[in-house]
Amino acid sequence: MCGIVGVLGSHEAAPILVEALKRLEYRGYDSAGIATVEDGQLDRRRAVGKLINLSDLLMHEPLTGKSGIGHTRWATHGAPSVTNAHPHQAGPVAVVHNGIIENFRELRAELADHGVGFVTETDTETIALLTEHHMKQGAGPVEAAKQTLGRLEGAFALAFLFSGEDDLIVAARKGSPLAIGHGEGEMFVGSDAIALAPLTDRISYLEEGDWAVVTREGVEIRDANGSLANRPVKTVQIGDTLIDKGGHKHFMAKEIAEQPTVIGEALSNYLDHNGNIHLPEPGLDFAKIDRLSMVACGTAYFACLTAKYWFEQIARLPVDVDVASEFRYREPPVPARTTALFVSQSGETADTLAALRYCADKADKIVSVVNVSESSIARESDLVLPIHAGVEVGVASTKAFTCQLTVLFILALKAAHDRGEIDDRSLSDHLSALRSMPSLIATALEANQQMQAAALRLAEARDVLFLGRGAMYPLAHEGALKLKEISYIHAEAYASGELKHGPIALVDKYVPVVVMAPRDALFDKTVSNMQEVMARKGRVILVSDRQGVEDAGEGAFATITLPTVPDVLAPILYAIPAQLLAYHTAVAKGTDVDQPRNLAKSVTVE
Repeated sequence: MCGIVGVLGSHEAAPILVEALKRLEYRGYDSAGIATVEDGQLDRRRAVGKLINLSDLLMHEPLTGKSGIGHTRWATHGAPSVTNAHPHQAGPVAVVHNGIIENFRELRAELADHGVGFVTETDTETIALLTEHHMKQGAGPVEAAKQTLGRLEGAFALAFLFSGEDDLIVAARKGSPLAIGHGEGEMFVGSDAIALAPLTDRISYLEEGDWAVVTREGVEIRDANGSLANRPVKTVQIGDTLIDKGGHKHFMAKEIAEQPTVIGEALSNYLDHNGNIHLPEPGLDFAKIDRLSMVACGTAYFACLTAKYWFEQIARLPVDVDVASEFRYREPPVPARTTALFVSQSGETADTLAALRYCADKADKIVSVVNVSESSIARESDLVLPIHAGVEVGVASTKAFTCQLTVLFILALKAAHDRGEIDDRSLSDHLSALRSMPSLIATALEANQQMQAAALRLAEARDVLFLGRGAMYPLAHEGALKLKEISYIHAEAYASGELKHGPIALVDKYVPVVVMAPRDALFDKTVSNMQEVMARKGRVILVSDRQGVEDAGEGAFATITLPTVPDVLAPILYAIPAQLLAYHTAVAKGTDVDQPRNLAKSVTVE
């Protein structure tokens, strides 16, 4: 959600800014803009829509200067428009902003009392106008930015650029991530290391409440109390941040295809050749845990719901699962001997981070399952469990989801072993089955044509139902979410046994029903529910293994055959058709697969 870049360089800033913004497109946006300083003059260009529109504008109205800031905006306050696009400028200051200023109305009223007018619908304009107001009162650029930061309430990452100051960017973060890049006689600012990867591999991450004065010579960072707090410079692996489609039409297709590889990478980081599980330090002893509280949003929430089955059935460990935005306001009690576990691909999800902070002084231990080890959630956790999925560009999560499931399954096995619910032999059998998952997924990907054919039929529908039992119930939710996200078709998921308690009223010949049904202990019950759908002329798409398709596929609208998998691991494998059905449906409908409307990859505002 929203991307920020800043450059104090030795070359023209505009093309560097645009290229860096391209690397942040995956975050989701609906307008973009840049501002530069040349010969002391501050100027900017903004455009609605894709970055190509900004690039075209710069061809006709170029910006010069070696200092600049840029932004991709995901609209919060005010519709997407050139007027509302960032950077916002007020006299000698331009600002780019990720987040929400909660007290902007009060600040607007205060500025109005001083005769200050407004031209946008955004909260961000208030920041620029307030900074300009402080400068008119005699404050210098850095002091004016500092005074403004002291007045802001809410979540934000900010970069300020000033006329007459071609060697200065002031940056700040509170609730939204921001990084400083270190070069040779150059300095950079970015929402994450991905944006800065072609420019530098040396990164400092601002902590909560930090603000920084950046010049070409370096950076001075101060904490929320104003104390000098220069953060360590870390070397990032540039290879980990390279972004290309690898010959695929979309990033989502590439990331679906990468799942055998990245799951293998996750396994190699948590399992040794002797069949032992190794967690990063300081580790976790589940024998000392009475309850696990899991919190996440979106796809990560469905990973937690799936893991609940594993922890409770295999480890006999009670588990609560909450949507982060509800958890933080429900303010639940956290009993003694409770471990709180937070799952987030980006590690910056605002609601999940807020829920973590609620638990920080209540739970015995804070554990995070993340894809970005230097993220805010990771840095504020006692134990960080990376999922090793690599950069995921597509807004609809695919490989991150299956890697989350993989790591959570390993954690559930460790819990079961620590608590004496499974012995060494049983643990070894489970891990052996898990090691086969990359090859099983590779086999499942070979059924791509079956999934594409079924998707062509889904593309004609206005409404789709997904059904599943047991651990396939959360997977049904994930399938429905994927379809909604990228095809814009209304989809809902239900536990198969709940069908006759109301949802069956929706079934007719126009409503496809996707049934996730591996031939497990619950297969016969699921088939009975499926037959109820078919008796009402519902169009069933059955997803099962070969035996399941043979036993129950007659009369189905379409079937998708997957390899046989141990029951407990079926959710990981059955994520593949959930993803590919959505992908091919979206392609058939001609929607924007990688950057669906209204969505952002990293949701850093509430």
